[in-house]
Amino acid sequence: MSVDGWNTVLVLGGIRSGKSEFAESLVSDAPVVRYVATAPEGDPDDTEWAARLAAHRERRPGSWTTEETAGDPRRLADVIAAAEPNETLLVDDLGGWVTVLLDPAHQPADDTATIAELAASVRGCPARLVLVSPEVGLSLVPTTPLGRAFTDALGAANRAVADACDAVVLVVAGQPAWLKPGTTAAPGAPAAVAPAAAEPALAAPPAAAVNGAALEPMPELVALPDVRTPAPPAAPTGGVTPWAAPTMALPMVATGLVIQPGMELPMPDEYAGPQAIERLATLDVPGAGLGVLDRVVGFAAATQGTPTPAAWASARVLLVHGDHAGGAAAGTVPGESMRRAEQARAGRGALARLAAECGASLQVVTAPTAGPIEAEPALTGDQVESALRYGWRLAEEAAEAGVQLLVLAACGAGTEAAAAAVLAATAGAEPPAVLGRVVTDSGEIDDAAWMRRCATVRDALHRTRRSPRGAKDVLAELGGGDIAIATGVLLGATARRIPVMVDGPVGLAAGMVSRDLAGQARHWCLIADHGGHPAARLAADVLGLTPVLDLKLDLGEGANALVALPMLNSVLALAAALPTHPSLGGGEPGHDGTGADTAAEEPEYAEPEPAGPGPTSTEPEFAEPEPAGPGPTSTEPVDPSGWRAD
Repeated sequence: MSVDGWNTVLVLGGIRSGKSEFAESLVSDAPVVRYVATAPEGDPDDTEWAARLAAHRERRPGSWTTEETAGDPRRLADVIAAAEPNETLLVDDLGGWVTVLLDPAHQPADDTATIAELAASVRGCPARLVLVSPEVGLSLVPTTPLGRAFTDALGAANRAVADACDAVVLVVAGQPAWLKPGTTAAPGAPAAVAPAAAEPALAAPPAAAVNGAALEPMPELVALPDVRTPAPPAAPTGGVTPWAAPTMALPMVATGLVIQPGMELPMPDEYAGPQAIERLATLDVPGAGLGVLDRVVGFAAATQGTPTPAAWASARVLLVHGDHAGGAAAGTVPGESMRRAEQARAGRGALARLAAECGASLQVVTAPTAGPIEAEPALTGDQVESALRYGWRLAEEAAEAGVQLLVLAACGAGTEAAAAAVLAATAGAEPPAVLGRVVTDSGEIDDAAWMRRCATVRDALHRTRRSPRGAKDVLAELGGGDIAIATGVLLGATARRIPVMVDGPVGLAAGMVSRDLAGQARHWCLIADHGGHPAARLAADVLGLTPVLDLKLDLGEGANALVALPMLNSVLALAAALPTHPSLGGGEPGHDGTGADTAAEEPEYAEPEPAGPGPTSTEPEFAEPEPAGPGPTSTEPVDPSGWRAD
């Protein structure tokens, strides 16, 4: 499903507006759908009506089941009320239901009471429910008593059901316009930014308690973590040399930022990307070109604003570490995520080594542990605000340091379940479909842990089924600090025109949330390889991100992107350096365009000198790298408020 999280939704629309097709698209990814048909068969001689019904039947997949309620209009409320939590129902439509309700065969009856019963069943429905209904409020008042009775009854039914549903959408000419829930901020409202040095640093908010359990505070303006620049390991010289990562203290950045829905952030250049793709077709290459990697050139061109983009010379990896309490972390080894984060801080492990090979700096951020989402909110509202601003500041500092590309990495216990819950709330995903298998350290599949994670996400969605589905509400109820920080990073990077590589559940879940705060953010994201993870695959599809590669890498979130980065940079460097093919008017260095070699006076290749008994040069052709130091040089203290300032 491709809409924000809901449990029940009403789809309104006029005749031939596309409302039924849109409603069917909302449940297209459900494994089984129960289609509830309300309209009567009609006059056998009415071929046009029969053709409409046949078209509806032909669109339904074979896995769907159909249930008819035209015989008794009161039965519709019973069907909805009896639905199970794991079911998906599509009711099409309430116009046919009202037609049957007003049929003389079912009169006399209390139509108002029947409509109230239907609304009550919708309000209490535990299943995923989509209802379709004609919108009659925009038409003229009918001139016949029967016509007026129909429009009055259908209008009353639409109002009652819309009030009971979580979301309401009006489809006009095939285009959906969401009426409920509405945004709280006016579209186009810019983010308010205060001068950096005008106000003193704010104190961290006090620790909050949710359901009696104290949550760690998320401070507002603590020092950002150190940025490390890992170096490749030195060549072995008889012993193992520790791998070092030089550190650099970061300045304090005080933005005074207000992050709210409807922010107007910059978009990539809409002309540079297509121009770069067109230019690739003119380059002097011996083969057919770059294949699917031309998308990378187009993305870089759009984000750099030039048809000849350069390779990303300065990249930074942001590793967001945050654990999740409760069943979300089922199957994980206690302390394993902290070990991975400390490993990266020390310049060891897959992520740090890959960063070193790419020449990328590395910054590790640790968020406080999120609450168990099956029982209570993951964060408080104040914590969400602090985490969003903190992530924005991380991106802002990277821009000030000249970083040209951010790679969003993550590690933490329970991150996959939290990301699945966010996807279920923002994209209507079914938790079992987006939760990957749980693999133990010994390589065995732990189905019991997977089922517990599915149950945790299911319980969290049930607990929040009546909660708002705004971006900040989803982060507070389901997301946690790591996803909130990642969301802030995406928004801050968009504001500073920095592209971001994402490749895992946390980064892509943050992308789903960020689109409700600033729809421009997803256009600055690049996914190199989703690693076959179901949550990453679904989120990428909803966000319109096509993976550049399909290597099914599973080295940890962020590491997959770093494996691909050298190749992507090579492609960008090649595309920028190659000349236009001579047949298209391009020239070559050393030629005058007439075919004569202007450098013929000198041989192109020198004859090699005869080999002597040993090397004659006193300087080596390649200098051996200096041995790495014993470890990080940072002496920054650990901030006691919950963030790791190192």
